[in-house]
Amino acid sequence: MIALKLKIYQPQAHYRIPFTYQRRHTYPIPPYSTVIGFLCNVLGIRNYKNDREPCKNQNCNCDYHKLKKIKISICGTFESKTTEYIWFRNLSKESHISRFGYPQNRYVSGHIEHPGGQMPVSIDILNNVRLWIYLYHEEREFLEKIKSSIENPQKRIYPLHLGRAEDWIVIEELNFIDLKETGIGGNFKKFIWIPKETFPKNQFDFEKVEGILYKLPTFYSLKNGIRDFQYIDVKLNEGEIDASKWKIKFYIDEKENVPVFLANLGG
Repeated sequence: MIALKLKIYQPQAHYRIPFTYQRRHTYPIPPYSTVIGFLCNVLGIRNYKNDREPCKNQNCNCDYHKLKKIKISICGTFESKTTEYIWFRNLSKESHISRFGYPQNRYVSGHIEHPGGQMPVSIDILNNVRLWIYLYHEEREFLEKIKSSIENPQKRIYPLHLGRAEDWIVIEELNFIDLKETGIGGNFKKFIWIPKETFPKNQFDFEKVEGILYKLPTFYSLKNGIRDFQYIDVKLNEGEIDASKWKIKFYIDEKENVPVFLANLGG
């Protein structure tokens, strides 16, 4: 199987776990929605009309509908985790009044301050992150377009990042590789998303796969200005793959010794 490989380095990254607020937790590797957003960025796919999806046409041959058929594998490591303590500001009128007493006031204890309210927030940060992302598509030309869009950006919307806007990336390797199938497991010492629905469809007992069960977001559509995500079942595995127990075969990048589990995102 021929796949497009992206080997990425990030000095720092935060892949936020939803519904964590005052202490913002991070996944150890990015979810599928984060990688999809990265691909939308490099391809210039954007919902300018703020409609449900960037393109509503049926059986369309646009980049957005091609992207929905992509298969993604994500694997990675990080060196350490630290916690940053910052202030978030709320610029609502009610928050301002609760802090300053009335709308025109900007003074607290004799010192002028920014308008609105403020709240302390702790954010977990991953340091020295390395990612191995593999992309497969039934149309090789579409993968070639992704590759050329990364190398020679023309439609790119933002600087290349994964996670927060400030989490810029360094692409250490970008090329096509031939993935090999294997039934030999081991400890690969990397975090891996193992999806319930793989591509090609793998005959294995997902319940026997070791790891923490998650529902990860993939694509979304806008409903009343709010992102309504689709989700798939995956397990976060820490690199220990018991192929004989799980009765599983999977792909591997022999050069990097990285297991590859391509997720069928349902597009």
